[in-house]
Amino acid sequence: MRQTVVSDNPFVTDGARHLIDAGGKRFRPMLSLLTGMLGGARADHPDLVSAGVIVELVHLSTLYHDDVIDAADTRRGTPSTHVKWSNTVAILTGDFLLARASELSAALGVEVTRIMARTIAELCEGQILEVQGSLDASRHGAVRREPTRQHYLDVIDGKTASLIRASCRLGALLSGQRRDHIEALTRFGHHLGYAFQLADDVLDIASQETESGKIPGTDLREGVHTMPVLYALEDEGEGSELAALLDDPTEANVEAALSLLRAHQALERARQSARDQAKLAKAALDELDVPPTFAPVMDGLTYLTDYAADRAG
Repeated sequence: MRQTVVSDNPFVTDGARHLIDAGGKRFRPMLSLLTGMLGGARADHPDLVSAGVIVELVHLSTLYHDDVIDAADTRRGTPSTHVKWSNTVAILTGDFLLARASELSAALGVEVTRIMARTIAELCEGQILEVQGSLDASRHGAVRREPTRQHYLDVIDGKTASLIRASCRLGALLSGQRRDHIEALTRFGHHLGYAFQLADDVLDIASQETESGKIPGTDLREGVHTMPVLYALEDEGEGSELAALLDDPTEANVEAALSLLRAHQALERARQSARDQAKLAKAALDELDVPPTFAPVMDGLTYLTDYAADRAG
């Protein structure tokens, strides 16, 4: 990754390596490598390594952009790029990472390029759909969408599940697996992505500090209703204290809303939704016809599935 983002301009290289050097779980590259290993490829196969770099660079590019959108001060325990430099530098650096990922995709062939182009479009569509369901939709000149459960699922399908399922599909494709295996692993990634985002949204409410080092309640401050909030509002009703707090997300109201949500049974319902998606992901793995020698790889994929859902508590 560090080599792929080298530029003739050292300042561009420094900006591009800022979040790479800050660390991270490398969740998506792990999926590309593990799913590729199910096809008999070694973890250090050049095509699988390239796939891992591609999906992680695309993921990192969204973080550069998200931090500008969210006005986040930190990311992975380090100052956000727009804080260290500026919004302009952060946005252009995110674009630079996308370009490098696209260049690497082209070297792997038309099908990989098509998958990643479609995935980047889905990422953008998911983020725009989220804006349309937020309280700030009119400020952005966006057509308002009612923030329903289906709207929420459509959002996370684009903004999170799309890249996770692409990570799995690339691993299966580049290791030459059968078509039914490619489709099963794509379904695995799809449900895993849902579990991952549902758990993230629980953490944004339940934890004192999210895994990314950002302050909890980010979505509430932006007027975005995630699954825990939607479950709670369905129980409490439009005229409830919680609804009033969420309609006016001042800092004091956000803190009050967080207190109510942390004590609400809706949080456990959202946790269960994450677990349910993890079960569907495991069911997709059960469709695979792989020899016993691949048991360690299957164990790794199962572990990542449990991790995605269980970190929400």
